[in-house]
Amino acid sequence: MIQSPNNKLRVANTIWVDGPNSVVTAGLVRALEGEARVHIGSEPPPGDFSAIIFCSDDSQRLLENINRFKDLSPDTVPILVLGSHLELPLARAAILAGASGFVHAEMTPSQVVRAIKVATMGELVAPRELIRYLIVEPEPANANLLSARQREILELVVEGLSNAEIANKLFLSESTVKQHLRAVYKLLKVSNRTEAANLFRHSDGRLI
Repeated sequence: MIQSPNNKLRVANTIWVDGPNSVVTAGLVRALEGEARVHIGSEPPPGDFSAIIFCSDDSQRLLENINRFKDLSPDTVPILVLGSHLELPLARAAILAGASGFVHAEMTPSQVVRAIKVATMGELVAPRELIRYLIVEPEPANANLLSARQREILELVVEGLSNAEIANKLFLSESTVKQHLRAVYKLLKVSNRTEAANLFRHSDGRLI
């Protein structure tokens, strides 16, 4: 993150907010006034941007969207998921899907600004309540968090295809296939492709 001596985000920085133009996004603009410009829309802003805030209350397509942001930001800028309230299952899904953190509309403006600063410094941003939630409510492997692309790649892994063969078959780069598989391993709580394939095979592809 580019910082000025007073620890403020420079105004030249842009925060990309992917979400509807609503009261929540208007609040973000006000909170970041004097700290950074805010670009609202589903397409990335022109030029560089220092963080992405994705508005979502649905964990089902979270992984797919976060991977889309990563493809659009080659410099791997931090991605924060913004919920309408402190929803711990959504916060957990966001972190597991590879987001840099979770913020919500019930936070104060100063808390949101600080969260963005922490994320741009490479740190994970998560509610304090999430730690206790993870201890009390451990999550089993759940394929509901897998995108259609993740399932497609996993099925090809089960068939015995290599990363290069999968990339060729799906018209993807090999590095993209590897990125998807790393996310799958994290979501299914396995450490390699063999464990992921066995879990998928023994559950007939349901994993629920």
